[in-house]
Amino acid sequence: MNVYQFDDERARREEAKKRQEPPRPSQPPVFNLPNVIVWLGGAMIAVHLLRAFILPVGWDNLIIFLFAFWPAKYAAFSSLNAIDLASSLWGFISYSLLHGGAMHIIFNLLWMAIFGSALARRYGAGRFLVFSALCSVGGAFAHLATHWGEAVPMIGASAAVSGQMAGAIRFIFELGGPLGAIRRTDRGAYFVPAQPLSECFRNQQVLVFVAVWFGLNLFFGLMSGPVAGQPASVAWQAHIGGFIAGLALFPIFDPVPRRRL
Repeated sequence: MNVYQFDDERARREEAKKRQEPPRPSQPPVFNLPNVIVWLGGAMIAVHLLRAFILPVGWDNLIIFLFAFWPAKYAAFSSLNAIDLASSLWGFISYSLLHGGAMHIIFNLLWMAIFGSALARRYGAGRFLVFSALCSVGGAFAHLATHWGEAVPMIGASAAVSGQMAGAIRFIFELGGPLGAIRRTDRGAYFVPAQPLSECFRNQQVLVFVAVWFGLNLFFGLMSGPVAGQPASVAWQAHIGGFIAGLALFPIFDPVPRRRL
């Protein structure tokens, strides 16, 4: 057997050995979450750690001034300089990347991991990010309408997460959905057709969830004093604004055809 025949024979035997070996089971992912949730949550954590442990107080105050949502800026909109004018525009979204403390960001990330993940699996990364940004805008408008001219900043992803919750309840409690009375356990659970909004609110699970969610928001929003160790009050109007925006925007972004009645 010459050199070339030997090489051919060795390659043939290695290929036959590979075919006989059983395939190795794939390793489970570190996080059982959509990539967009992991990256978005990581960005929020990175921003918070940068502000809390690296930047000096003066720089952190500048970030709050430029990227938080300030109702006072809109009351004086016509007299703003170029920087304040620009920050008043991107502030409708950028405020959702800032948080007031560890518990603030932890609660938002937990709710996003639950409800945002369901919506991200259905929408895909691009639609999910645009949808979440518009829910942040909806929450900012609701806060602005109820705090016009107030010189107190609003920060946090709660309005966006509230919108994600609103979108998720349109399908997660449906038959075959991930939390339905009769549910699927595969990826198809996130693609069950959503019923019209009027039919959705006839679902007892949806009604109970929405009632509890609204009740908690009103309770923590109206009670006096700090909540969860944070000195600022809960912007419950922004939460409700984001939630309503999520309900309204869901069918516009939904890639799954509607269920026919």
